[in-house]
Amino acid sequence: MNLIHRRRLGASAALATMLLATTATAAEPPLAGTWALTAADRLAPDGSRSRDYGVHPKGRLIIDGQGRYSLQIFSGERLRVASGDKATATPDELASAAMGSSTHYGTVAVDTAAHVLVFRIEGASFPNWEGTEQRRKYVLTADSLSYQVPTPRADGSVPISAWRRER
Repeated sequence: MNLIHRRRLGASAALATMLLATTATAAEPPLAGTWALTAADRLAPDGSRSRDYGVHPKGRLIIDGQGRYSLQIFSGERLRVASGDKATATPDELASAAMGSSTHYGTVAVDTAAHVLVFRIEGASFPNWEGTEQRRKYVLTADSLSYQVPTPRADGSVPISAWRRER
């Protein structure tokens, strides 16, 4: 392989990496970065919106330049484990910990045609999500990202997450 061909391949690889770190259009900012949770809500079938992870949810979403991500959402009102030992937690304490958190990691990409984020989930606190792909409609600005989980829950509500870019 000659020097010119190697330079072209290198430039092509750099361009591909740069495109992955950006989103659907040139007008949108890059998706890569660190995001702080600002809302973890649910949209009811009647259009009303309410808190899903308590009054003071907390969380972090980190996306690197290659599209790898790690996401954590926690209810601010989870019960503390009185014994201080997870192995001896009460059923209520364990339920609060499980139902008051949502974590997963894998890769995320942007489907420009459908304007959706495509999460390919490798590991999750909810094991049924592992090995799945989830497509979520999103809105992205320079400092905010929000998206909806695609499938309504049994009660018909749809989870919505909102994030603020950390600088």
